[in-house]
Amino acid sequence: MTILVIGATGRVGSHVVDQLVKRDADVRVLTRDPAKADFPPSVDVVQGDLLDIDALRAAFSDVRTLFLLNAVTGDEFTQAIITLNVAREAGIKRVVYLSVFGADEAVNVPHFAVKRGAERMLETMGFGATILRPTYFIDNEVMVKDVILQHGVYPMPIGGKGLAMVDARDIAEIAAIELIRRNAAPDILPVETINLVGPDTLTGTDVAAIWSDVLGRPVVYGGDDPDGFEANMATFMPRWTAYEMRLMAERYVSDGMIPQDGDRERLVNLLGRPLHSYRETAVRIAAA
Repeated sequence: MTILVIGATGRVGSHVVDQLVKRDADVRVLTRDPAKADFPPSVDVVQGDLLDIDALRAAFSDVRTLFLLNAVTGDEFTQAIITLNVAREAGIKRVVYLSVFGADEAVNVPHFAVKRGAERMLETMGFGATILRPTYFIDNEVMVKDVILQHGVYPMPIGGKGLAMVDARDIAEIAAIELIRRNAAPDILPVETINLVGPDTLTGTDVAAIWSDVLGRPVVYGGDDPDGFEANMATFMPRWTAYEMRLMAERYVSDGMIPQDGDRERLVNLLGRPLHSYRETAVRIAAA
């Protein structure tokens, strides 16, 4: 039976599709813009969005298992809950949902609180789901590479507690493994939560030191200033989004994103290989 991937053209979703295709899965994607769906011919592409009920119903036809990744938007919660309702209406109870690390704790950060709401629906309405909770994406560093490379400053206010940053390739491969497992199971499997973390827990100073080593010149940590971070974000994203990013960064500084005992070992066992490191991405960005 078919696996439907929602969020398939983004950094994580595109890797999920690739991993599923490698595993000979029957894959369908739902996308607003089919022109961006650069996938093998075996992948079925359906046009639509998560507020288009007719498109959702069409996309869910003959689907057994769902991968749901919502973009951070003002109506993210509505999109998630409508999608899960339409999936349930279609008889789909096998889900892999991309949430966020600490979703049940960072209740003042909108896209964390939204994801906890979707988690609760999965937990209480008869779904069999794997809830994936990734930490900060290493891949996000492409957004700040110019500041690092041109000005010698690491500008993300991630604080001194530490973030176990995770690579999108690791997120996607775990997602594909769980999708295949749930899709192949003879019965609905119980809800399970997996923290997706990287191999190292890094502070702002740690990250700056990695960049200094990779570039062969000093890179300093820009500090924990939420005002400056919000103001910078507001130059290229909506004002409300910049404020939300500030709230997220304040949580990084106050709490960090620190793995629980056994999180890393669990992922390595599932993948059968080491986790991708932050340094790998820094080397790749510097080389490019």
